[in-house]
Order: sequence, then C-alpha cells, then structure tokens
Amino acid sequence: MRVFNRLKQEHAFQGSETTVRRYVREAKLRLGVSGREVFIPSDPQTGVEAEVDWGNCIAILGGVETRLKLFCMRSKFSGKHLVRCYPCERQQAFFDGHIKGFSFFGGVFPVLIYDNLTTAVQKILRGKNRVLQESYDKFRGYYNFEPRFCNRGQGHEKGGVEGLVGYARRNYMVPVPKSDSLEELNQRLLKDCLSYGGHQIDGREHTVNELYEKEKGDLLSLPDIQFSNLETAGCKVDKYSTVMVDKNRYSVPTAYAYCKVRVVLYVDEVEIFYGSKKIASHGRLFGNNKWSLLPEHYLELILKRPQAFESARVIRQWRSNWPVCLERLLDKFCQKQGYTKGVKEFILVLMLYKGHSAEAIESAVETALSSGAGSSQAVKHILIHRECGRDQSFSALENWQTFPAPDVSIYGQIGGGR
Repeated sequence: MRVFNRLKQEHAFQGSETTVRRYVREAKLRLGVSGREVFIPSDPQTGVEAEVDWGNCIAILGGVETRLKLFCMRSKFSGKHLVRCYPCERQQAFFDGHIKGFSFFGGVFPVLIYDNLTTAVQKILRGKNRVLQESYDKFRGYYNFEPRFCNRGQGHEKGGVEGLVGYARRNYMVPVPKSDSLEELNQRLLKDCLSYGGHQIDGREHTVNELYEKEKGDLLSLPDIQFSNLETAGCKVDKYSTVMVDKNRYSVPTAYAYCKVRVVLYVDEVEIFYGSKKIASHGRLFGNNKWSLLPEHYLELILKRPQAFESARVIRQWRSNWPVCLERLLDKFCQKQGYTKGVKEFILVLMLYKGHSAEAIESAVETALSSGAGSSQAVKHILIHRECGRDQSFSALENWQTFPAPDVSIYGQIGGGR
C-alpha cells in the first residue's frame, strides 16, 4: 500500500498497515469518494431496447475444431434472445446477425445498445456522440432504429447481453457441439433460443415468452424488402481459371479463363457472373490464401490432359475424401486399358457427379465393380436405368468386353415359303 510505505519512509510511522487501511477507508466514506460505483435499479420499457454484442466460442464443423464468433441480440425487457455463430465479426456478418435477429423477434427494436464496435463506429467523440461508419449509418436508417453506444470501458451498461454471451457458451456450446456445417449449427442454436422462451428469469413473475408477448406490439415493423446485404466486385479470371476475391480464390469453368466477370459476395456464399449468366457458386471462404476449387470446372480440361490427373490440386483435394469404390474403379480401368485411357475413362465417371447425386453414382460404381464391368458407359447405364425405375440384375455385364458370335441361321427362315 503506497500510503503506508510513505508513512514509514517519510515519518517513521510505527503502526500497522491494517490501521492505515481502516483510516483511509473511513476517510473516503466521510468525503464521499468510496471508489465503488453504485447502481440504480431500473425497469426496462416494453419493446424499446435491445442489446447487441459478440463473443467467442469453439465448435467442431465437418470434423475440424473451428473458432467462431457468437452474435447475440437480447431484449432488455423480456430477456428473449437470438444467438448465432459466424466465422468472423466483419460488417456483413454484423448486418446479417441483425437481419436474422429482426426476423426472429418479428420486428425492430427502436433502440439498440452496443459497445463501440469498429463495424459501427468510425470515431468516438465527447460523451455519447459518435461518428458512424457510412455503411452502418445506411443500415441503421433502412431499419429506422436508434443506436446507443456505451461509454468506453463501461460494458456493464449493456450487462444483459454480456451475461447472455457467457450463458450461451455455458449452455449452448458445452459440450463442444459437432455439426456438418455452420448452417446446421445455427439451426441447433435457433432451437435452443426458442426453448429458452419457456424459462422464467430469477426475480420475474412471468416467462420470457409471456413478457415477449407484451412487448412485440411495440416493435417497429419490418420493411417489405430485406436490406441487400451483399458486396460486388469486378474481376478478371486468371490462368488457373480462378478469381481472387477478398484474398481468397474461387474457380470458374475453364471456358471462362481470362474473361472479365462480376462477383457477388454474400455473408456465406460467393456467386460469379459472366454478363447476366451465373457461371459459378461457392461457399464463402474466410482468412487468406485459400482456394475453393470445384471439380466440375476442371474435368473437361483434365480429360484432354490426363497426365495432369495425379498432380491437379482439384483432384488431390477431392481424392482425399472420395469413397474407396472410386479408387478401386480407377485401378480397374488403368489395369484393363492402360494408364492414359484408364484415367480418361475414370474422368468420364467423375463427370457424372454434375447431374446426379453422389449416393446414386457410388452405388452404380459398386454394382459395376461387382459385375466386372470395365467402362464408364457401364456405370452410366446402371445409373440411368436405376433413375428411370428400371433397376435389374447386371450379372450379364461380366462379359461386355467379349460378345458371343451371333446366330444368323434364323434369317434363312425368312421368306422360306416363297
């Protein structure tokens, strides 16, 4: 304690530190400077304010441990809330969380309370005044709500949503959830948020949903048309038949290499247009230097250059996940027809994925393998027959490579009476 040490050094004080602490505490009380902040109990108005904040969490998506951001929106009056996961806290995700939140609540809260997020605030001025980011100001104006920002370092000014971040991590994200995709995870979180409506918060006489019923009529109406939460960019396709957007690459069909295209970025999807024609669609990548390559964009080129099959990045990425039956089929084609012809024949099978389900193709491949068929046409024949509802035994395919000599003697009977 600084005061105690100075008393000893400068005045040869002989008393204890406890005595000094007690005296300082009593002096602060007399002067009204206890140092501890006192709060005023308050009752939020119905349907007026909601709080918004971000948190951090971990989930396993597609078998990979992934760090995610939790977007939380909470009504101050009812405690009803929406929690969603996003890969980042960027402005598109920020806006999407609001749009999903407004839809969840069935309206817009007249006032939203935030920290001083850089996605919303460009500059902090004196007191509560802020210079808003231009795009956020347009978004706010579109939904006609008033933003209020906490004083710096005063997160308790939106304590309800800060508590929600911790609650969501403890109750919705423990144990660490496992999902095939981010959308599947968010559907689970939506169910959790809906279930919370039956919860009664300590100190309140009604459930969350009962309180929400009282406030929903006071929310602002949603606009007829949802805010257009997208970004566009003009790009030129490079020699790898990809476009670089937001520091990541997305493939297009090789026929469009070196062409100028228009890219539309949504919060979770990327669409690429040549003129008015959509030529590619990808899941949105986040981070830097990642490649999203669709096999269907490259198979025709690889068919012409089978020597590139083993080293092609798109094949190597796909090959690490494709089923064992495809590897067996490739081996069989190469053994029967040689490497080059076998690879070409195999690529013709891979091309079937463009118009048929993976499950149907892989089932047809298994049947072709068990029947001894050795061509892509055999796989296609099985696939189409099944899709037309004409499934049958394909044991006769065993000898497709060697046909029996035809019996032409029957033709001698034609016109035999003349």
